[in-house]
Amino acid sequence: MAIFTSSGFSGRGLFLGDKLMTLVMKFGGSSVGSSAAMRETASLIIDTRQTWGPVVVVASGMGSSPVKVTDLLLNGAQAALAGDQVAYQVLAQEMGRVHDEAIDGLLEPDDEREAVRAEIKTFIDHYIALCDAVRVLGELTPRALDAVSGMGEQMSVRILAAYLRQLGHPAQAVDATELITTDSQFQSANPLVAETQVRTQARLLPLIEEGVTPIVTGFIGATADGVTTTLGRGGSDFSASIIGQALNADEVWIWTDVDGVMTADPRIVPGARSIPMLTYREVSELAYFGARVLHPKTMRPCIESGIPLRVKNTFNPDHAGTVIVANGQAHNGGIKAVTAITGLNLITVEGTGMVGVPGIAARTFGAVADTEVSVLLISQASSEQSICFAVPEGSAALVLEGLQAEFETELARRDIDSIWGMREVSIVTVVGAGMRGTPGISGRLFSALGDCSVNIIAIAQGSSECSISIVIEDAETAGAVAQIHRLIGQGAPSPKQV
Repeated sequence: MAIFTSSGFSGRGLFLGDKLMTLVMKFGGSSVGSSAAMRETASLIIDTRQTWGPVVVVASGMGSSPVKVTDLLLNGAQAALAGDQVAYQVLAQEMGRVHDEAIDGLLEPDDEREAVRAEIKTFIDHYIALCDAVRVLGELTPRALDAVSGMGEQMSVRILAAYLRQLGHPAQAVDATELITTDSQFQSANPLVAETQVRTQARLLPLIEEGVTPIVTGFIGATADGVTTTLGRGGSDFSASIIGQALNADEVWIWTDVDGVMTADPRIVPGARSIPMLTYREVSELAYFGARVLHPKTMRPCIESGIPLRVKNTFNPDHAGTVIVANGQAHNGGIKAVTAITGLNLITVEGTGMVGVPGIAARTFGAVADTEVSVLLISQASSEQSICFAVPEGSAALVLEGLQAEFETELARRDIDSIWGMREVSIVTVVGAGMRGTPGISGRLFSALGDCSVNIIAIAQGSSECSISIVIEDAETAGAVAQIHRLIGQGAPSPKQV
């Protein structure tokens, strides 16, 4: 350990060479969801600051079950669109109650209690005014949704920062609209890296040098013109990695309510366990295919900057959690985790007239792109007689309509026989960088599914061999995931088994 006292910071800190190590920590909604949760979070911040030195905190809006503030905000906005003034007023009162309980449970009457309460009231009054405007105009644009939905983070960080100050630890709430510059893709904005780095360093480094812990709003950013945007639902993870990249942080920690990234969803597989180490590629596959621990875009800033990312449990802080690195050791046997996405539709374009005809695939996915629907999996027969792909069930009708219009001529002359969708299917994905070059993994996987009578509808595997995805019926998902989970940690098959 060393003592670092320049520029106002005083306390123990880890050094890497002559550089004091900087840590970005993100706390999810459950970690700031009540006064009790905020106490635990504040304790973690203080303890970590004593060990690491400079710490930057990113926080979500209050989100303990059954009340999640972001849900209240969005539900109220939708009620306003429907003309229901009573509903959003009631939801605003509920938000006030939730935050008042946290304020009363944390802040002393003779300290900042009333000042913070007044700040929260200002946000809620502004929320009601926005809902009034939506009701009168009868319009709820993506821009307006972004202005509404980020208020939960703006309120929670002010309470947490005030509580830390009360405990004698300098902290300041910072709106990420001052830091993260994005494009104008409202509801799912993309950060502008260079601009964000300049603004983040200019705003946060002086605070860090003064020994102040910044408590930054997750989820939100702003355009270059200062218009509030959001990074997509669950985007506070993404916020943390963006800020980590902008500050050239040494690590980013995501604090949540589970012991890291799990081998499977514990609600489906009670025996699921934490994975000690994953690679960026592995966790990106897991996030994309349904694992809810990390926002799917979280990895990119960390990959670009080579920053290790760790997932830890706020309520079990002594657990090491999962560390995510650029490259890691291959798991014995290859498979590290299994995950699933349910509620999908498998759309098929098929016909004997497709064989050898250039451009069919391009036109198919061009038509899908025109609908702005994301494709989750693609599989094509080697004979070129069919292409199938999975999309969310709620988007299937729009995609099918677009494809029917695109191939109207081909359907009429029977070059394409049919375009159809299979409802209520799931994608089950096994992930593990060690699967590459390990013989017999696919055979063992399919044998396990055959043993529990699961019918495989389609298969897809990337050339990286980091994951294998299968499409099955929704009704078979839980059984399939549990059966595959038994393969984790069994080791590579022997030559006789291959």
